[in-house]
Order: sequence, then C-alpha cells, then structure tokens
Amino acid sequence: MGTYRALTVDWQGSSLRTDIVEYAMDDLPKGEVTIRVAYSGVNYKDGLSTIPGTGIVSQYPHIPGIDLAGTVIASSDPSINEGDEVLITGYGLGASHPGGFSEFARVPAAWVVPMPFGLNAKAAMAIGTAGFTAALSVHRMEENGLKPGQGPVLVSGATGGVGSWAVSMLAKSGYEVTASTRKSSESEYLMNIGARETISPSELEVPESKSLYRERWAGAVDPVGGTSLTHVLKSVRYGGTVALSGFTGGAELATSVYPFILRGVNLLGIDSVLCPMDVRRAVWNRIATEWKPDEALLDSIVHEISLSDLPAAISQIMQGRMRGRSVVALNTSPSRYGTPLET
Repeated sequence: MGTYRALTVDWQGSSLRTDIVEYAMDDLPKGEVTIRVAYSGVNYKDGLSTIPGTGIVSQYPHIPGIDLAGTVIASSDPSINEGDEVLITGYGLGASHPGGFSEFARVPAAWVVPMPFGLNAKAAMAIGTAGFTAALSVHRMEENGLKPGQGPVLVSGATGGVGSWAVSMLAKSGYEVTASTRKSSESEYLMNIGARETISPSELEVPESKSLYRERWAGAVDPVGGTSLTHVLKSVRYGGTVALSGFTGGAELATSVYPFILRGVNLLGIDSVLCPMDVRRAVWNRIATEWKPDEALLDSIVHEISLSDLPAAISQIMQGRMRGRSVVALNTSPSRYGTPLET
C-alpha cells in the first residue's frame, strides 16, 4: 500500500496548525476518479480555510487547495479513462472535500473537466481558479453586451490572481484596460500584461454625497467588493456591466438604486464554484484558445513553489502581498517558471 503527502490544517489546542502529513492511499476519500496531482494553485479561499470561523471548512483535519490538474490513475466512470489529463476547479474541492494540496486526490466524476487541447497541467493551474474566475467574468460581461470600443474597462485589485488574468484576457480581446492597484511599484508589470493605464484606488473615490458621478467605465471586473465597488458603480457608463467575484475589500455593499435604475448598470454575480459544466467547458475552451497565455506572460505572472513553500505562500496571499499567481508543483520537479516568493 502506497503513501502520499498533503498539506493539512488541523487543530492544535485552541489554534489551527498547518503541517505536511503523510497518508496511506486508503485514506483517500470516496469518489469515482483518482488523480495523480501535478499542480495546484494558491488562492485567497485556501488562506481562509486556515483561519477559524471563516465558514470555509466545517471539519478538520482538512486538506486545502480549491483547484488541481493531473493525470487519472483509476476511474470507475466510463467517460473518464486512466491516463486522461484533467483539471478541477470549484465544487467542494478544498472546502467540503479534501483539496489539491495533495500528491493524490479522489473526486466525484461530475467535477472532472478534460484538459482542453492546447493546455497542460502547469498552464492550467497557472490559470487555475483565479484565471477561470476572470475568464467567466469577461464571458458573462460579453453575454450582457460588452464589446471592445465601448470605452475603458476597469480591473480592480489588478495585481492579484483574478485581476492579473482579467487584465491579460481583456487586453487579448481588444479592450482598453485600466488597472487599479495600491501598489504603484507594480505599474510596469501591469502595463506589460496588457493594461493601458494604471490608477490608485483613491482615484476611483466618489464624494459620499453623490449618488452618481461622471461616466467613466464601460465595464469593470471586480474581485474586491466593499467600498471600492460602491465608488465604481457610481461611475459606470450607461448600460455598462460590472462582474463581481470577490470580497477582499469587504463583504458589505452600501449603495443606492440610482446606478441601476437611471443608468441601467448591470451587476453580475460571478460564481466559479457551482458554474454549470457546459459553461465551465466553454470558458476553459476560450482560455485554451483566444485567451491562451504565452510563455512570457506565464513567466511574469506565475511563481512555482513546492509543497513545503505553501505555508509562506498562504501567509503572503492573506497579507495582500501576492503578485500574480503561485502554483504548487506536486508530482513534478519545479520548472523554470518563476520568481521566488517575497520574504
């Protein structure tokens, strides 16, 4: 009987502790498909699973990792074969179900996405949940009428995982992208991945007395929420669309009805967790074709780390110091991707 290693969060006294634990293969959970995990990604939600009381995890010990990519080594589902390259994002992975920070995983067949032609495990997890969320945001905005040439599209939290990929994907589709970040030192990075200009969040602020402000944005990708979103909504152009996917800036939203009833602004909720499989596959196919990143972009966005590096990476993302996307190499040797994490 073989063994595998996984990053595990568990109680030690009154606090949660993160350790690398060795398991027997028989410890894998129930599911139709067993995967040899090549890569997983580091996401804000993974960090939340290490903090008590966030509601992400209901049972410990717990293995985080809300996405993974790898090779099927066993399957009882006739549509999925041994040797298939696959990926998983969302559903219960890394929340109610052991996640991708593990050398092996066993999952329900209904969660499995065949690797789109043109991507491999490394590229898929470089994109990962963050990139899929960004792509789903742009996809939904275009379904609601957003087109290049309508005006600038704002990306909030632009140096994060969702923000970085949104900047890149919008630029590839011909949009004029304005990237918002508190990190003035990252302007060159954002311009290199496709932004036309960078601004500080303070430049988005609208006087509290104003229910509406001058029209600036044809659309906005917002993984931040909170007060920042309140300001952005007041400046969206008539008929514009905002795709909201996160709450790193706060879960509360204080706004009036005026952007919606006087300017016809659309506020779209983006849920990448339970996204229907037909939409999920369609979006991944767009990622693998028209939005496919080149190696230079991967080099600028992606940091590759090992299992032992994960605690530091989780700490970094929770402190808001993560630039781009960190991927965890599990059953593979670290590649040339990547700049080291900040210390």
